[in-house]
Amino acid sequence: MNAFETIKQVILQRRSNKPPQMNGKKIDDAIIEQLLELADWAPTHANTEPWRFVVYSNDGVKKFCADHAELYKKTTPEEKYIQATYDKFLHMGDMVSNVIAVYMKRGSNPNIPALEEIAATSAAVQNILLGAQALDIAVLWSTGGRILHPAMKEYLGLAEEDVVMGVLYMGYTDKPATEGKRLVPLNEKVVYHK
Repeated sequence: MNAFETIKQVILQRRSNKPPQMNGKKIDDAIIEQLLELADWAPTHANTEPWRFVVYSNDGVKKFCADHAELYKKTTPEEKYIQATYDKFLHMGDMVSNVIAVYMKRGSNPNIPALEEIAATSAAVQNILLGAQALDIAVLWSTGGRILHPAMKEYLGLAEEDVVMGVLYMGYTDKPATEGKRLVPLNEKVVYHK
């Protein structure tokens, strides 16, 4: 199999896996480091390398999930608060190995648009997702709960111009991969000028 066929297979087989589908098996720290090294090779305009990662493992996962649940509780109006939602955030990491918070660290070069820094950070995340797929590691890139709320930015100690890009819940799963699908045919997404 040539390199194109290999990467095509990895891309086509990649799926999101929700944390409750994970089995609790731990990912070796060296593998997490390898995935972060892949992320570090994302394309970046003017070599700004805006991607940043906060890695939680072991008791750190439980603490992050408890803190996320508390952020939900503190920032939700009483009339909209749902205990089951709090409990979901509290236990989101029960079966995961690692949680990685991802954010874009805005650089000081005003000539680089923030959109390019967000795109570069997204590319870094995609590198992690594809590397994880190649290693049979289950991942969910989540922006739910309070992850995109200003309270999470404060929790992570970010500057005003930094952007939280989401949280990666990572582990292993025994669940077979689902069939992939696209809802809009490719020919409806592409215009050719020849």
